[in-house]
Amino acid sequence: MELPGEVTAWSVTRHDVIRELAADRRVSRDPRQHWPALESVPQDWSLNVWVRVVSAFTSYGADHRRLRNLISTAFTPRRTEALRPLVQTLVDRLITELKETAPGESVDLRARFAYVIPTEVICDLFGVPADMRSWMRRVIDAALNTGAGPEQAAADYGDLFGCMAALIAAKRAEPGEDMTSDLIAARDGEAKLDEEQLVSTLILMIGAGSETAVNLISHAAIALVTHPEQLALVRAGEIGWDAVIEETLRRDAPIMHMPLRYAVEDIDLGDVVIKKGDAILLAFGAAGRDPAVHGDSACEFDATRESMDHLAFGHGVHFCLGAPLGRMEADIALRALFGAFPDLALAVPESELVPQASFIAHGYQQLPVILRPAEVAAAV
Repeated sequence: MELPGEVTAWSVTRHDVIRELAADRRVSRDPRQHWPALESVPQDWSLNVWVRVVSAFTSYGADHRRLRNLISTAFTPRRTEALRPLVQTLVDRLITELKETAPGESVDLRARFAYVIPTEVICDLFGVPADMRSWMRRVIDAALNTGAGPEQAAADYGDLFGCMAALIAAKRAEPGEDMTSDLIAARDGEAKLDEEQLVSTLILMIGAGSETAVNLISHAAIALVTHPEQLALVRAGEIGWDAVIEETLRRDAPIMHMPLRYAVEDIDLGDVVIKKGDAILLAFGAAGRDPAVHGDSACEFDATRESMDHLAFGHGVHFCLGAPLGRMEADIALRALFGAFPDLALAVPESELVPQASFIAHGYQQLPVILRPAEVAAAV
């Protein structure tokens, strides 16, 4: 297939092949070592932020293990669980604010709820100062716009690095108990994290650490309001919130594609040979809808199905470190949302929801809903 910038890559959509390649040591994420075409890719390419950065996200072998070990401390079970009170307090505040909406008025649930939760949590985790957060949100959103033209892509790329550099400068001046300060200590200590790796790691962690949960919460809410019979099963205790979350991850993975990977050597898949140096784009979002795994109902939302096998958080050595945090955020958010607004409804037909301008993120630009607080519903 052809990506922006006339770059070609193999698109992989079958569950078994995605799983195989994601765990294959013959597949790399380091373009500097294993993608000769990188030399001909322009500096204003819209995917530069996903390919040219130097982090655990774009490393291979020993370099990947070293860089991943540095960031893994941000998402240990203990550190993740320690964030639960923060998430709960934030969700409670947002629910209170939503209850102030005038009866019958449409509200953008993405902007007012789903987007705020993971964005604020990841900013707290990385110690982003309050006066920098609007800038941080802007540059991360821009990085997901895979349709940006060369001029806009170059400007967004520079703005993104400028934002991360400003964060680093702020935390060097006033270190705190946050992940950015920890990474700076590693940069200035014995871990040999250079400045480019430091900036790139922040881009990876702050960007990927927020968008996934935004779309997970949004898609789960949509699934439940459009499948009231399954919401009723949740309320009756016959379906757990964990099943809703896993089925949402399966059918509507928050990240559709995660560019790019590269063949370290020729890879014979039987019906096709991926040549050494070829770029590979794994469609993690397609894996959960593979009829070979989930049958004819693969595209249907069914939180009672026996198997919800998916690859929404990746697979192999690049499996998402933030998966437990994303699941926790979704669980707290959904329980509170449907507890407060039991008759939540879309304000427009589902078919009119506008997708994000991205083939990386799988979400919508807005999520207009009509709220109906529990006390109002009970009084009717």
